Amino acid sequence: MSNSYELVIQDEKGRLDKVIAEKLSDLSRTRIRELIDSQNILVNDKKEKASYKVQAGDKIVVNVPALEPLNVEAEDIPLDIVYEDQDVIVVNKPQGMVVHPSAGHPNYTLVNALLYHTKDLAASPEGFRPGIVHRIDKDTSGLLMIAKNPKARESLEDQLAHKLNKRLYLAIVHGNFGESAGKIDAPIGRNPSNRKQMAVVENGKSAVTHFKVLEQFKGYSLIQCQLETGRTHQIRVHMAYIGHPVAGDPLYGPRKTLKGNGQFLHAKVLGFNQPTSGEWLEFSVDVPEIFEQTLIRLRNK
Repeated sequence: MSNSYELVIQDEKGRLDKVIAEKLSDLSRTRIRELIDSQNILVNDKKEKASYKVQAGDKIVVNVPALEPLNVEAEDIPLDIVYEDQDVIVVNKPQGMVVHPSAGHPNYTLVNALLYHTKDLAASPEGFRPGIVHRIDKDTSGLLMIAKNPKARESLEDQLAHKLNKRLYLAIVHGNFGESAGKIDAPIGRNPSNRKQMAVVENGKSAVTHFKVLEQFKGYSLIQCQLETGRTHQIRVHMAYIGHPVAGDPLYGPRKTLKGNGQFLHAKVLGFNQPTSGEWLEFSVDVPEIFEQTLIRLRNK
């Protein structure tokens, strides 16, 4: 069942999302921003950004649709849990596991496994991704943070939005570099000629990736990437854009590549502030065996 609210600004000042959060305390800032993006919040019958500065006399209509029921089954799937407390879970996702259910992947996802592990997962508006605040691709391995309650979800998403986390990836890419490090600042959006792909496009969303060359081999390099933003397929798109696609990437890389189970991309380091205490937490996990064995073969060539 949906709820609707009508607010009239009198002497309140500040951002639209902040003012609504103060007036409707049951809604988190994260949920409010989602409602703004989906045009469920209108100011004077018009869509405004979350950063819009309210003015006296503004009429704000807030429509809160009911959350879709969760129809995702818990499955007894082993999880590599690196850390867990009352607010968050940090999990090392294996290569080949999808993060949440979708039309093509209704089960055997990380969410299915998490639901079996705990009943404490922050609800999501869509219903099918409780606890999920960020994703990595099916064939990318490594660290993810999971929110166990609404407060934790809002904190972790705010940290992502304000670039307060630490996210370091390792990747084996095609080709060698003349430089030891670089920055890719190129907007990413849907590829207009292939809807299955993302691409660097003029009207895309801002995307920034920093990379550092760790080792170079014959025809390949091992790099470390640090994300400023978290766009879909960001590292894969950016590295292909500069002529160094991730090895094993079936979507953005060449067919002649390293043998494996998909792209050689691993989320190695994850750092964030604990949602309640504010304590800085940082975790690191080794690359999967197939990644390590591939590095050994490249070093011995």
